Amino acid sequence: MGQLSERVAIVTGAASGVGRGCAQRFADEGAAVVLADIQGELVRELAEEITTGGGKAVAVTCDVAKENEIDQVVGVAIESFGQIDILANIAQGAMGEMRYLEETKPEDTIASFVTGPIQTMLFMQKCLPHMKERHYGRIINTASHAAIAGIPGFTPYEMAKGAIMALTRNASQEWGKYGIVTNTFLPVIRTPAYDLSEQGRAAAKALAEQIPTGRFGTAYEDCAPMLVFLASEGAGYINGQAIGIDGGRFLFA
Repeated sequence: MGQLSERVAIVTGAASGVGRGCAQRFADEGAAVVLADIQGELVRELAEEITTGGGKAVAVTCDVAKENEIDQVVGVAIESFGQIDILANIAQGAMGEMRYLEETKPEDTIASFVTGPIQTMLFMQKCLPHMKERHYGRIINTASHAAIAGIPGFTPYEMAKGAIMALTRNASQEWGKYGIVTNTFLPVIRTPAYDLSEQGRAAAKALAEQIPTGRFGTAYEDCAPMLVFLASEGAGYINGQAIGIDGGRFLFA
């Protein structure tokens, strides 16, 4: 029996990177997983890989910027497995082009919020009734050290990640009475998202040189085990926390 046996998990951003590693590890630990990502072909391939290996998975193509597609993901989870126990909000907008504070426009910030805290909030809200019904829930949101330390030139991204941390703390206070705990993790993990821009590649190179363990973490081996624990019964008293998975790169009191 795995740590997540008889649990049903929605994993957003499951096509690649941390989301894919998380989904694979959840399935390995016995969870039935609903794989959501805008890259439909990739999540269908992952679902087939999991089911071929004896696990349970369904894939849903989802643009997290569209509320009706978020509704569809939740609907598929209930239709396929009858419950929702775990929500791993891994999907997120990329850091995108550099935007220093003095040149940041409202539309830059709106775009980051739509693909960041707004879609995170909507997934949480739509899963809430199903978790309340069972008096059990594990919600894991994705934040960033950038929201604490600050990275010059990425103002909209940092604002969005800071909002996700605030949203998580709010949920931890309001929803704990329903048996639902909500936490964030702050990863420094090598993912394909770093390769979307020249700035991202430069940031990846700089970070790798500053990690005390001497290497970038990987999604499946280094990040996903902590997410499995946060999704498990053993994490029922861990609530409202921001947990770094970063090889010691960032230290905050």
